[in-house]
Amino acid sequence: MNQPQPADIAASGAAALFAKLRKDFLKYRGAYLMVLPVLAFYIIFAYKPMFGAIIAFKNFSPRVGIFDSPWARSHGFEHFLSFFKSFYFTRVVGNTLIISISGILFSFPVPIIFALLLNEVKSKHFKRTVQTIAYMPHFISLVVVCSMIVMFTQNNGFIVQIMTMLGYQGTGSLLNKQNAFVPIYIISGIWQEMGWSCIIYLAALSSIDQELYEAARIDGANRFKQTIHITFPGIMGTIILLLILRIGSLMNVGHEKIILLYNESIYQTADVISSFVFRRGLVNGDWSFSTAVGLFNSVINFTLVMLANWLSNKYAGMGIW
Repeated sequence: MNQPQPADIAASGAAALFAKLRKDFLKYRGAYLMVLPVLAFYIIFAYKPMFGAIIAFKNFSPRVGIFDSPWARSHGFEHFLSFFKSFYFTRVVGNTLIISISGILFSFPVPIIFALLLNEVKSKHFKRTVQTIAYMPHFISLVVVCSMIVMFTQNNGFIVQIMTMLGYQGTGSLLNKQNAFVPIYIISGIWQEMGWSCIIYLAALSSIDQELYEAARIDGANRFKQTIHITFPGIMGTIILLLILRIGSLMNVGHEKIILLYNESIYQTADVISSFVFRRGLVNGDWSFSTAVGLFNSVINFTLVMLANWLSNKYAGMGIW
């Protein structure tokens, strides 16, 4: 009796998989059609541009194109080595880490606390009013927000005037002082995104079974104990998921807000990887060097999200995958 060949087994398996996918598509064709635009968006604007990362290993010139541009020295790693040896390496990486870690320590818990406080409000009208007011800064243009920050932190701005009343004796804009940039960046980010970021936590809170709270009240648990033993475990999965994603973007500090706020006098504490890439790539036209820096940044972020997910699965028993 002839034994089935590996090629025949693979072909039958592929046919069975195709038939299963076809059946599933016909059954849920509406859901698949809704996914297609999103899938097309990521293929066109996220995966296809990855080919351009090869520029990091070449001395790219727009005049000759990607294929005809010569390869960089040191087996293509010339631009990476130049960045690692440059004066800017420790400055931009250090500033990026300081701003990102400060954001995790101070910005990340705020929406959680705000959602817990809103969850305790009994008046629906008051709760909706507070939510609406808290959401509004998210919809203000970042250019407008940065313009407001610049105005408020000037020598005659109301923030400086309040600080003067409290004993501050400095002069000039706070944005010209190196030590003030990170607090301004973090506090303004909390104000702008606190209300919007709490939405997902409010959704997680609404999914907790209310009978658990009733049982806890019968057992004599006060609101604090209910929060510790019911509310926090109920939203812990959401918190861990968002924390992993936040750690995965640890090296990503948006250049838009940085560029709108910083100036040459505070480069020492305000210049980050994204703003450095912007200056070297678009302003100075050093395409290959800036691409190498950006690729290095992406590799670090990918490593961090993998590490954070592994640690979460190991110690918390849950993760993204």
